[in-house]
Amino acid sequence: MTVFFIGAGPGDPELITVKGQRLVRGCPVILYAGSLVPAAVLEGHSAEQVVNTADLDLDQIVALLKAAHDKGQDVARVHSGDPSLYGAIGEQIRKLRELDIPYEIVPGVTATAACAATLGCELTLPNISQTLILTRFASKTSMPEGEQLADLARHRATMAIHLGVRHLARIVEELRPHYGSDCPIAVIYRASWPDEEKITGTLDDIVGKVQSTNIERTALILVGQVLAAEGFAESTLYAKGG
Repeated sequence: MTVFFIGAGPGDPELITVKGQRLVRGCPVILYAGSLVPAAVLEGHSAEQVVNTADLDLDQIVALLKAAHDKGQDVARVHSGDPSLYGAIGEQIRKLRELDIPYEIVPGVTATAACAATLGCELTLPNISQTLILTRFASKTSMPEGEQLADLARHRATMAIHLGVRHLARIVEELRPHYGSDCPIAVIYRASWPDEEKITGTLDDIVGKVQSTNIERTALILVGQVLAAEGFAESTLYAKGG
């Protein structure tokens, strides 16, 4: 048997991969990460056991995985987005290795990709930014040395900031010295879900715009000049004679 860590994608149930969908519909055991995984992703399954793990601790989850292994059953362990990014699968993998239980990671569409799609923009543009930094705001989880927001902001690359919308004012203050007050920024709530909401502005006015909404969680922050998409050079990929 195998434990498949499956990325369900950002919210739209059609954004799960073909492989991920096949495994969800075919595995006899499904463990899914609560409300972060759309109910529609699980439609069409034939599993004999489906468990919402939102209220379970690590040992309880591993016990379920081991029980399935002992029965020779494959497990669809469904996480939101891409499980390799803030998916908390590392600790599960360590336990599986200790128990000699096989596992496989099935990638998913990231929230960052979904946000770029809803904004209708490219996150890397010639002469503007050829680098994308994916990070999070340090609140309960501390950041390693050199990965504080101000350290990363010095690169002035396109940045996607997870888990930080509640601390938007502090984030803006750390970004402003490096990006400038007129730098474009966007806050996207539940990208690709039916209740998706996006707020765009600059580092100068975004805090006020977001404060007028009810957005307090489940939102991604994108910042960088690529969001303006003006005055950039064309790539060489489609250049004549290239």
